Amino acid sequence: MLTIAVQAGGRSSRMGSDKALLPLGGRPLIEHVLRRVEGLGDEVLITTNRPKDYAFLGQRMVEDRRPGAGALHGLLTALEAARGERVLLMGCDMPFVSRSLLEHMLAIATDAEVVIPRRDGKFQPLLAIYSKTCAGPVSQALEAGEKRMISFFPRIQTWIVEQETLDQYDPEGLSFFNANTPEELAQAERLLGEEGL
Repeated sequence: MLTIAVQAGGRSSRMGSDKALLPLGGRPLIEHVLRRVEGLGDEVLITTNRPKDYAFLGQRMVEDRRPGAGALHGLLTALEAARGERVLLMGCDMPFVSRSLLEHMLAIATDAEVVIPRRDGKFQPLLAIYSKTCAGPVSQALEAGEKRMISFFPRIQTWIVEQETLDQYDPEGLSFFNANTPEELAQAERLLGEEGL
């Protein structure tokens, strides 16, 4: 069973307001993310500290135990709440995620506890698949004062999706486009208007 967890618990400080609910092409940004993964998992989970604001989506929601404590706490929230044995974690501000890339990642998510892309030499933990068995190592990392999303990786088995594979399934790299600022949201509007998006 697969849980798709969309993280919408951040502060959106660079945007100035809740970015997940800002309009993109006439629909809230988070709806574009949900449409990209529609039918891909067995359940959808939204981690948010403002569940009333997201009620219109009709999805299951869970609040962070420590609101505003960062993405690693958000990951633990998703892992503990997920009904699936695997969790596809995504940011709420990634409207152009490649469906074929996600399908490839799910196809290879067998033995590894984390399947994670590495683009331009950097891990992409907000577009990765985590086994529920990661909850313990994540808790240990948090107890040790770690905040980085990859701080628990030495304790688990990881499968890295390298650049060559990313280029094969997403040549433009738009899966990793984030709308974090008003300028990036305006750029997303332009991309949305291009053919095929």
